[in-house]
Amino acid sequence: MILTTTPQIEGHPIREYKGLVTGETIIGANVIKDIKASIKDFFGGRSGAESMGANAIVGIDIDYETVGESGSMLMVATSGTAVVI
Repeated sequence: MILTTTPQIEGHPIREYKGLVTGETIIGANVIKDIKASIKDFFGGRSGAESMGANAIVGIDIDYETVGESGSMLMVATSGTAVVI
């Protein structure tokens, strides 16, 4: 799976747009475990870019914000467009 924040991949024309994929997580006490779960959600869990028949995600956007008491947790949300190159 090729990933990029740009809207295209140089040398690889986009043949088909499959749709929007998203992932989100709130990272708390166990940061490593939470990040691993977040990545799984984005690439193959709930968002299902591969199950859509995509082999790349373009235009990836990552947003984050602190939440909880004293900003003790980090909320991370990602989105991108699943495509076939």
